[in-house]
Amino acid sequence: MYERAFRIRHYECDAYGHVNHANYLRYMQEAALDASAAVGYDIPRYQQMQRHWLIRETDVTFLRPLHYGDTAVVKTWVQDFRRVRSRRAYEIRLQSSGELVAQAHTDWVFLDSQTLHPATISEEMIRAFMPGGDPSPAPRREPFPAAPPAPPGVVAIRPTVRWRDIDAAGHVNNAMYLAYIEDCSLQSLAAYGWPIDRLMAAGFGIVARRYRIEYKQPALLDEQLEVCTYISDVKRATAVRHCTITRLHDQALLAQACITAVCVDLTTGQPRRIPAAFLADMAPHIAYPNLYP
Repeated sequence: MYERAFRIRHYECDAYGHVNHANYLRYMQEAALDASAAVGYDIPRYQQMQRHWLIRETDVTFLRPLHYGDTAVVKTWVQDFRRVRSRRAYEIRLQSSGELVAQAHTDWVFLDSQTLHPATISEEMIRAFMPGGDPSPAPRREPFPAAPPAPPGVVAIRPTVRWRDIDAAGHVNNAMYLAYIEDCSLQSLAAYGWPIDRLMAAGFGIVARRYRIEYKQPALLDEQLEVCTYISDVKRATAVRHCTITRLHDQALLAQACITAVCVDLTTGQPRRIPAAFLADMAPHIAYPNLYP
């Protein structure tokens, strides 16, 4: 187990006053790097080995929001090693009360930095992270959920990868994909008459409860991307948003996401029924099974 505390900065919060979802991934990534360094595998050692880790999938469930001035404690540990992959788990708690605010896991692939092919994880590395051996079988990996056929009203944006989006590995940082998805999601609401100011004036918001993102290929500087999104599985207070991120010039799939979102009352923070007027306006954007070829 490894723990790292993060004091919430004002610039990490969004217009609701909550920590933006992408920042949870940044906290997790920092904690993972520190946890690796603590057992002797820091970035310089990986560079000497000509090896690095690449995130293949992220799964985060948000249980309550973090606010400016809070201190979040990220606890992380390795759940398993496979030949070229490893699964790391996370718990994020409020330092003041110990309350669980989010839980997550990431699947990582170990790569040869020269060839970018998967590399076998050595027994030495496994012993460093698990000196007592694997304590218990890791939870079964769930297949990434298949998206339903898209409705007619898919919304797309076309961001260009900027220098600010790139990390030390030379490609778009995994947390930035959440920013692209969030931008596209907000623009989809506005496209059907519900920009964020109208939502806030009506007293409700749409917030993510769970993010699952599968990373397929890296996005590089100056590449133009296409982010597409639509909604399915609408229930009383929840819905599922589907997103794909492709490279525009060849339509290569770079990432896909499945987000469970909740309608909340902005005054109480509690779930509420999705307004009928909102659903009526969003109807072209919602996928209904068996209606589309």
